[in-house]
Amino acid sequence: MDHLKDLKIVITAAGSGIGAEMAKTLVNNGSNVLVCDKDELALKRLKNDCPGVSTIQADVSNESDVSMFFEEAKSEFGNLDALINNAGVSGPSAKLEDINPKDWEETIKINLTGTFMCSKAAIPLLKKSGGGSIINIGSSSSFMGTPLRSAYTASKWGLIGLTKTWAMEYGKDKIRSNAICPTSVSGERIEGVIQRDAKYRNTTPEKIRAAYLSQNSLKTFIEGEEIVGMVIYLLSPLAKNISGQMLVIDGHTETLSMPEIE
Repeated sequence: MDHLKDLKIVITAAGSGIGAEMAKTLVNNGSNVLVCDKDELALKRLKNDCPGVSTIQADVSNESDVSMFFEEAKSEFGNLDALINNAGVSGPSAKLEDINPKDWEETIKINLTGTFMCSKAAIPLLKKSGGGSIINIGSSSSFMGTPLRSAYTASKWGLIGLTKTWAMEYGKDKIRSNAICPTSVSGERIEGVIQRDAKYRNTTPEKIRAAYLSQNSLKTFIEGEEIVGMVIYLLSPLAKNISGQMLVIDGHTETLSMPEIE
Protein backbone atom coordinates (compact mmCIF):
# COMPACT_ATOMS: atom_id res chain seq x y z
CA MET A 1 0.00 0.00 0.00
CA ASP A 2 2.76 2.38 -0.98
CA HIS A 3 0.22 4.82 -2.42
CA LEU A 4 -0.85 5.78 1.12
CA LYS A 5 2.60 7.08 2.07
CA ASP A 6 2.68 10.82 2.85
CA LEU A 7 -0.99 11.42 2.03
CA LYS A 8 -2.62 14.17 4.12
CA ILE A 9 -6.02 12.99 5.30
CA VAL A 10 -8.70 14.18 7.70
CA ILE A 11 -11.39 11.89 9.11
CA THR A 12 -14.47 12.97 11.05
CA ALA A 13 -15.80 11.17 14.12
CA ALA A 14 -12.84 8.81 14.17
CA GLY A 15 -12.24 8.41 17.89
CA SER A 16 -13.65 4.89 17.82
CA GLY A 17 -15.32 2.32 15.59
CA ILE A 18 -14.82 2.32 11.83
CA GLY A 19 -13.24 5.78 11.83
CA ALA A 20 -10.58 4.68 14.28
CA GLU A 21 -9.87 1.58 12.17
CA MET A 22 -9.39 3.82 9.14
CA ALA A 23 -7.07 6.17 11.02
CA LYS A 24 -4.88 3.37 12.39
CA THR A 25 -4.56 1.62 9.03
CA LEU A 26 -3.70 4.84 7.19
CA VAL A 27 -1.14 5.99 9.79
CA ASN A 28 0.45 2.55 9.90
CA ASN A 29 0.93 2.77 6.13
CA GLY A 30 2.58 6.17 6.16
CA SER A 31 -0.30 8.63 5.84
CA ASN A 32 -0.52 11.84 7.84
CA VAL A 33 -3.91 11.74 9.56
CA LEU A 34 -5.88 14.28 11.58
CA VAL A 35 -9.14 13.12 13.14
CA CYS A 36 -11.87 14.80 15.11
CA ASP A 37 -14.46 13.45 17.51
CA LYS A 38 -16.68 15.05 20.13
CA ASP A 39 -15.74 12.28 22.58
CA GLU A 40 -12.50 13.41 24.24
CA LEU A 41 -11.99 10.07 26.00
CA ALA A 42 -12.27 8.18 22.72
CA LEU A 43 -9.65 10.46 21.19
CA LYS A 44 -7.29 9.79 24.09
CA ARG A 45 -7.73 6.04 23.64
CA LEU A 46 -7.05 6.35 19.91
CA LYS A 47 -3.95 8.44 20.53
CA ASN A 48 -2.71 5.85 23.01
CA ASP A 49 -3.27 3.03 20.50
CA CYS A 50 -1.88 4.99 17.55
CA PRO A 51 0.55 7.73 18.64
CA GLY A 52 1.13 8.84 15.04
CA VAL A 53 -2.40 10.15 14.59
CA SER A 54 -3.26 13.80 15.29
CA THR A 55 -6.52 14.47 17.13
CA ILE A 56 -8.77 17.39 17.96
CA GLN A 57 -12.06 17.49 19.84
CA ALA A 58 -14.78 18.80 17.54
CA ASP A 59 -18.47 18.26 16.79
CA VAL A 60 -19.22 18.27 13.05
CA SER A 61 -22.71 19.63 13.67
CA ASN A 62 -21.21 22.78 15.21
CA GLU A 63 -20.03 25.32 12.63
CA SER A 64 -17.38 26.90 14.86
CA ASP A 65 -15.99 23.45 15.72
CA VAL A 66 -15.76 22.61 12.01
CA SER A 67 -13.91 25.86 11.33
CA MET A 68 -11.48 25.10 14.16
CA PHE A 69 -10.92 21.56 12.88
CA PHE A 70 -10.01 22.68 9.37
CA GLU A 71 -7.87 25.55 10.61
CA GLU A 72 -5.91 22.89 12.48
CA ALA A 73 -5.67 20.82 9.28
CA LYS A 74 -4.42 23.87 7.38
CA SER A 75 -1.89 24.67 10.10
CA GLU A 76 -0.60 21.11 10.38
CA PHE A 77 -0.72 19.98 6.73
CA GLY A 78 -1.02 23.08 4.56
CA ASN A 79 -3.18 21.17 2.09
CA LEU A 80 -5.21 17.96 1.91
CA ASP A 81 -5.30 14.85 -0.24
CA ALA A 82 -8.51 13.42 1.21
CA LEU A 83 -11.47 14.06 3.47
CA ILE A 84 -13.37 11.08 4.87
CA ASN A 85 -16.81 12.09 6.14
CA ASN A 86 -17.34 9.30 8.63
CA ALA A 87 -19.48 11.14 11.22
CA GLY A 88 -23.02 9.86 11.55
CA VAL A 89 -25.69 8.77 14.00
CA SER A 90 -28.32 6.07 13.61
CA GLY A 91 -31.20 8.35 14.58
CA PRO A 92 -34.55 7.35 16.11
CA SER A 93 -36.18 3.95 15.55
CA ALA A 94 -39.89 4.66 15.19
CA LYS A 95 -42.69 5.11 12.68
CA LEU A 96 -43.16 8.61 11.27
CA GLU A 97 -46.00 9.53 13.65
CA ASP A 98 -43.87 8.66 16.70
CA ILE A 99 -40.66 10.50 15.76
CA ASN A 100 -39.69 13.43 17.96
CA PRO A 101 -38.82 16.38 15.66
CA LYS A 102 -35.75 17.08 17.80
CA ASP A 103 -34.42 13.59 17.03
CA TRP A 104 -35.08 14.19 13.33
CA GLU A 105 -33.25 17.52 13.40
CA GLU A 106 -30.24 16.10 15.25
CA THR A 107 -29.87 13.25 12.74
CA ILE A 108 -30.00 15.57 9.74
CA LYS A 109 -27.68 18.09 11.41
CA ILE A 110 -24.96 15.51 12.04
CA ASN A 111 -25.33 13.18 9.06
CA LEU A 112 -26.06 15.69 6.33
CA THR A 113 -25.29 19.25 7.45
CA GLY A 114 -22.08 18.11 9.14
CA THR A 115 -20.92 16.48 5.90
CA PHE A 116 -21.81 19.66 3.99
CA MET A 117 -19.86 21.92 6.37
CA CYS A 118 -16.77 19.69 6.50
CA SER A 119 -16.65 19.25 2.73
CA LYS A 120 -17.09 22.98 2.15
CA ALA A 121 -14.16 23.67 4.48
CA ALA A 122 -12.01 20.97 2.84
CA ILE A 123 -12.41 22.12 -0.77
CA PRO A 124 -9.79 24.94 -0.67
CA LEU A 125 -7.25 22.58 0.92
CA LEU A 126 -7.95 19.87 -1.66
CA LYS A 127 -7.55 22.43 -4.45
CA LYS A 128 -4.14 23.38 -3.04
CA SER A 129 -3.05 19.77 -3.58
CA GLY A 130 -4.12 19.90 -7.21
CA GLY A 131 -6.98 17.50 -6.54
CA GLY A 132 -7.95 14.80 -4.09
CA SER A 133 -10.77 12.71 -2.76
CA ILE A 134 -13.91 13.22 -0.71
CA ILE A 135 -15.18 9.93 0.64
CA ASN A 136 -18.64 9.96 2.22
CA ILE A 137 -19.91 7.05 4.31
CA GLY A 138 -23.39 6.23 3.12
CA SER A 139 -25.47 3.10 3.71
CA SER A 140 -27.70 0.57 2.04
CA SER A 141 -30.33 3.03 3.29
CA SER A 142 -28.88 5.50 0.77
CA PHE A 143 -30.95 3.92 -1.99
CA MET A 144 -33.71 1.95 -0.24
CA GLY A 145 -36.53 2.86 2.07
CA THR A 146 -35.82 1.71 5.62
CA PRO A 147 -38.81 1.20 7.95
CA LEU A 148 -38.57 2.87 11.39
CA ARG A 149 -35.54 4.87 10.20
CA SER A 150 -37.02 7.93 8.46
CA ALA A 151 -34.42 10.42 9.68
CA TYR A 152 -31.45 8.17 8.99
CA THR A 153 -32.75 7.21 5.55
CA ALA A 154 -33.43 10.82 4.56
CA SER A 155 -29.92 11.82 5.59
CA LYS A 156 -28.29 8.97 3.68
CA TRP A 157 -30.32 9.53 0.50
CA GLY A 158 -29.36 13.20 0.72
CA LEU A 159 -25.72 12.22 1.03
CA ILE A 160 -25.83 10.56 -2.39
CA GLY A 161 -27.22 13.72 -3.95
CA LEU A 162 -24.37 15.71 -2.44
CA THR A 163 -21.79 13.14 -3.54
CA LYS A 164 -22.92 13.24 -7.17
CA THR A 165 -23.31 17.02 -7.20
CA TRP A 166 -19.82 17.64 -5.81
CA ALA A 167 -18.33 15.18 -8.31
CA MET A 168 -19.83 17.35 -11.07
CA GLU A 169 -18.87 20.69 -9.51
CA TYR A 170 -15.24 19.81 -8.77
CA GLY A 171 -14.28 17.33 -11.47
CA LYS A 172 -12.39 20.06 -13.30
CA ASP A 173 -10.33 20.55 -10.12
CA LYS A 174 -9.46 16.83 -10.07
CA ILE A 175 -11.41 16.38 -6.85
CA ARG A 176 -13.28 13.08 -6.80
CA SER A 177 -16.37 12.54 -4.65
CA ASN A 178 -17.67 9.06 -3.84
CA ALA A 179 -19.82 7.31 -1.26
CA ILE A 180 -19.15 3.96 0.37
CA CYS A 181 -22.49 2.34 1.17
CA PRO A 182 -22.29 -0.54 3.65
CA THR A 183 -25.12 -2.59 5.04
CA SER A 184 -25.26 -3.12 8.81
CA VAL A 185 -21.78 -3.24 10.29
CA SER A 186 -21.05 -5.59 13.17
CA GLY A 187 -20.56 -3.67 16.39
CA GLU A 188 -22.13 -1.46 19.02
CA ARG A 189 -24.10 0.79 16.67
CA ILE A 190 -26.15 -1.92 14.95
CA GLU A 191 -26.70 -3.66 18.27
CA GLY A 192 -28.14 -0.40 19.62
CA VAL A 193 -30.44 -0.12 16.60
CA ILE A 194 -31.58 -3.72 17.11
CA GLN A 195 -32.32 -3.06 20.79
CA ARG A 196 -34.36 0.08 20.00
CA ASP A 197 -36.20 -1.64 17.16
CA ALA A 198 -37.07 -4.59 19.42
CA LYS A 199 -38.30 -2.29 22.17
CA TYR A 200 -40.46 -0.26 19.79
CA ARG A 201 -41.97 -3.40 18.22
CA ASN A 202 -42.32 -5.20 21.55
CA THR A 203 -40.29 -8.23 20.53
CA THR A 204 -36.87 -9.71 21.22
CA PRO A 205 -33.52 -8.46 19.88
CA GLU A 206 -32.84 -11.98 18.58
CA LYS A 207 -35.90 -11.86 16.31
CA ILE A 208 -34.98 -8.42 15.01
CA ARG A 209 -31.37 -9.49 14.36
CA ALA A 210 -32.59 -12.58 12.45
CA ALA A 211 -34.92 -10.40 10.38
CA TYR A 212 -32.08 -8.01 9.50
CA LEU A 213 -29.79 -10.87 8.51
CA SER A 214 -32.48 -12.39 6.30
CA GLN A 215 -32.55 -9.30 4.09
CA ASN A 216 -29.30 -9.90 2.19
CA SER A 217 -28.18 -12.81 0.09
CA LEU A 218 -25.09 -13.60 2.16
CA LYS A 219 -27.07 -13.50 5.44
CA THR A 220 -24.39 -11.56 7.28
CA PHE A 221 -23.42 -8.19 8.68
CA ILE A 222 -20.17 -6.77 7.33
CA GLU A 223 -16.96 -5.98 9.20
CA GLY A 224 -15.35 -2.57 9.57
CA GLU A 225 -12.21 -3.77 7.80
CA GLU A 226 -14.22 -4.16 4.59
CA ILE A 227 -15.02 -0.45 4.63
CA VAL A 228 -11.39 0.36 5.37
CA GLY A 229 -10.40 -1.74 2.37
CA MET A 230 -12.69 0.27 0.11
CA VAL A 231 -11.21 3.51 1.48
CA ILE A 232 -7.72 2.24 0.62
CA TYR A 233 -8.89 1.45 -2.92
CA LEU A 234 -10.50 4.88 -3.42
CA LEU A 235 -7.27 6.56 -2.32
CA SER A 236 -5.24 4.55 -4.83
CA PRO A 237 -4.26 5.41 -8.41
CA LEU A 238 -6.50 2.52 -9.52
CA ALA A 239 -9.51 4.68 -8.60
CA LYS A 240 -8.31 7.85 -10.32
CA ASN A 241 -11.33 7.92 -12.65
CA ILE A 242 -13.96 6.82 -10.15
CA SER A 243 -16.14 9.74 -9.06
CA GLY A 244 -19.79 10.37 -8.26
CA GLN A 245 -20.31 6.70 -7.42
CA MET A 246 -21.96 4.60 -4.72
CA LEU A 247 -19.65 1.72 -3.86
CA VAL A 248 -21.87 -0.81 -2.14
CA ILE A 249 -20.72 -3.37 0.43
CA ASP A 250 -23.93 -5.09 1.46
CA GLY A 251 -23.86 -8.84 0.91
CA HIS A 252 -26.38 -8.15 -1.88
CA THR A 253 -29.16 -6.56 0.12
CA GLU A 254 -32.45 -7.63 -1.43
CA THR A 255 -34.85 -5.58 0.65
CA LEU A 256 -35.08 -3.38 3.71
CA SER A 257 -38.80 -4.07 4.08
CA MET A 258 -40.42 -4.28 7.49
CA PRO A 259 -40.71 -8.04 8.14
CA GLU A 260 -43.51 -9.40 10.25
CA ILE A 261 -42.21 -10.56 13.62
CA GLU A 262 -44.18 -13.39 15.20
